[in-house]
Amino acid sequence: MAAVLSVSGSTSATSRTARLLRHLDERLIAQGHEVTALDVRTLPAEALLGADFAHPAIVRATALFEQADGVVIGTPVYKAAYSGLLKSLLDLLPQYALAGKTVLPLATGGSTAHVLAIDYALRPVLASMGPAHITPGRFTLDKDITVGEDGTLTVAPGSAEALAQVTDQFSAALGGRTTLLAAAG
Repeated sequence: MAAVLSVSGSTSATSRTARLLRHLDERLIAQGHEVTALDVRTLPAEALLGADFAHPAIVRATALFEQADGVVIGTPVYKAAYSGLLKSLLDLLPQYALAGKTVLPLATGGSTAHVLAIDYALRPVLASMGPAHITPGRFTLDKDITVGEDGTLTVAPGSAEALAQVTDQFSAALGGRTTLLAAAG
């Protein structure tokens, strides 16, 4: 199927955003896609903040975007916008790094006051990078994402259903087997 790059723009190693992305990655893998995870926080800060386009880690990250057919972008919402960490990476990518790609924007946050961050902050930046298609995104409240002491992730039923729907729409846009999972689940 398709090669998918799953990008977490969270600064935290214990991020709900990153855990949610890895959960959705499993769904995409089950639908036949090859998924590569990229946690922006693992890239060198000096390369990101110093705009070091030639740094080997930035070159590798850029190559991951080039190789992907689809990109899932996940970010926590801070001050009604996507994370500055994610912005620093997006700024280092070529202007049309998303050309011809299908993109799924996702965000997490503590309040419904930030629900429009995807459409008013993230989507315009992604659109400027030339994707073929940006599928409907999804904002998920932090309270709907629970991480157990053993690391297992639980998503509240309403949010889980909505996330499954946008993930399946993204998969279908890439040519995934969403109907098989719907019939089986």
